[in-house]
Amino acid sequence: MISVRFRGGCKNYYFDPKGAQVKMGDQVIVETAQGPEFATCTEGNHEVEDSAIVSPLCAMLRMATENDRRTVEYNKKKESEAFDICEKKIADHGLEMKLVNVSASFDGNKIIFYFTADGRVDFRELVRDLASVFRARIELRQIGVRDEAKMIGGLGICGRPFCCSQFLDGFLPVSIKMAKTQNLSLNPTKISGTCGRLMCCLKYEQNAYEDAAKRMPKVESFVQTPDGPGNVKSVDLLRETMKVSLDTAGPNEPLKCYHNCEVCVLRNGKGSRDGIEVPERPARYVEEKEDEEFAVPILTTPFYMDAQLEDAPVREKIGGAESGEGKSRRRHRGGRRKSGAKPAGESQQPAKQEGKQGGKPNQPKDGQEKKTGQGGGKSRPPKAQGPKQPQQPKAEAAAGGEGGEGGEGKRRHRPHHRGGRRRNKGGEGSGSAPKSE
Repeated sequence: MISVRFRGGCKNYYFDPKGAQVKMGDQVIVETAQGPEFATCTEGNHEVEDSAIVSPLCAMLRMATENDRRTVEYNKKKESEAFDICEKKIADHGLEMKLVNVSASFDGNKIIFYFTADGRVDFRELVRDLASVFRARIELRQIGVRDEAKMIGGLGICGRPFCCSQFLDGFLPVSIKMAKTQNLSLNPTKISGTCGRLMCCLKYEQNAYEDAAKRMPKVESFVQTPDGPGNVKSVDLLRETMKVSLDTAGPNEPLKCYHNCEVCVLRNGKGSRDGIEVPERPARYVEEKEDEEFAVPILTTPFYMDAQLEDAPVREKIGGAESGEGKSRRRHRGGRRKSGAKPAGESQQPAKQEGKQGGKPNQPKDGQEKKTGQGGGKSRPPKAQGPKQPQQPKAEAAAGGEGGEGGEGKRRHRPHHRGGRRRNKGGEGSGSAPKSE
C-alpha cells in the first residue's frame, strides 16, 4: 500500500499502487468516492495489516503530470473567486452564516462551501443562485468551530501552530475533568484554545496523570511520615511528592514536603482517626546522585611546546612562548608606567624640588645625568608671576634666585596645561607685561 494525504488534511489514506513504485513526496492521482483527486504521497510502498484497511480499497490511477499541476492551480483561482461571490450572495439573502472555506474537486464538477452558524440555516435559495453562476454541482456543509480552526490554521497560546492543522487526524474528546486531574486553573481563558473549546493538548498527558493519581494519596489523607503522623494538604502528581501538616507542628510552622516512597498511608481521604494504629516511622528517602560523566574528554597534555619551560610557572610559559624570554609581559592600558624606561616620544618628567632651602639636590636615579648647573654656574632666574596669581613669599623668591650648595640652582616645577591656551609671562627683570599666544 501507499499512504497519501489530500490538500489541507492531516489524515493519511491507504491506496493500492497497482504495482507502481511510489516514493514519499510524489504527487499522484487517486480514485475516490467523489471522483479522481490530486494527493501527495506521505509514505511509499509498504505493508499494512488487513485490519487497518477500510473496504472498499481504492487504487491509484497514475502519477501526476505537469497538466495535472496546472489544473490544481486553476482550481485554486476558481475557489478564490467562488469565495468572494458566495459572501456577496450571503449578504444579499441576509443569512446568519459565516463562510469558512471553499473546495473544488479535481475535475471541476463539484464545489463545496464550508460555513459555520449558530443554528439551522435555510440556504436553498442560496444554492440555486450559486448553481446558476458556476454551472457545477453545489454543496454547502455546516462545520463546527474546531473544524474551522483546522481549516484556517493559526498559532496557539504555546506559540506553535495548531495541533489540529499540523498532525492530528481527528479530534479527541476533552472534558473539564482532565483539567481538574492535572491541577490546572479552571479559568476558561487559560485552558481554552483559539476555537473557544478546551485545548486538545489536555488529552496528551491525561494517562500519565491518571496513573500517578493511583499511587498517590488523596488530599486530607492521614499518613505516617519520618517526622511523625499528619494530614496531606497538597499533592504534586508529576514529582510524586506531597505536603503534610504534622500533628506536632506549630501554628506558624510551614508544611513539610515528602516523597511518596517515604510516606505510609493510614487513611486515604477524609475521615476519622478512631481505631487506626500508627506504625513506626518509615525511613527517609535518599536520592542517589550518579557521577557526572563529561561528554568531551579532558585534555591532559600541556599546551606549550618548549621542553625547557615544562617546570616554569604558567606566566613564564606564556611569555617564553611569545617573546622567547622568561619574563612576563603586562599590558599597560592606562596611567603612567612604573618602570624606569619610557617609550620614544614621551616627555621626561621634571625633577622634583628640594624640600628645604640650601639642601642637597635630589640624587639621579638609574644613572640619569643631572640637569642642574655645575660649579659656580648661574641658575635660571624665576619668571614673574601673573597679575591673577598671588606673589610668592620673599624667602621662597630668594631661594629660587640664588644657587644652592655647590653652585647648583633650583628649577621651579612648571604645571601641566591640559587644555585651553597658554599665557607667556615675562620675567621680573624685564618688566614686560604678560603676553597671550
